[in-house]
Amino acid sequence: MTTTINISLNGETLQTDAPTLQALLLARGYQLQGAFACAINSSFVPRPQWPDRRLNNGDRIDIVTPITGG
Repeated sequence: MTTTINISLNGETLQTDAPTLQALLLARGYQLQGAFACAINSSFVPRPQWPDRRLNNGDRIDIVTPITGG
């Protein structure tokens, strides 16, 4: 049985049945080897923890990508 939760992803409210941060990233089309960082509720989540970091109803996920140029 899957459970749908409400989260905020980069300021956008959405529903997901992804149980973990990594599952959410894959479902949203992120390439895991890409250059980006993630935070949940303003706390940085190290990449090795992505597969095990459970998502909870109301979590605020921020995905930050580097900007090249200047």
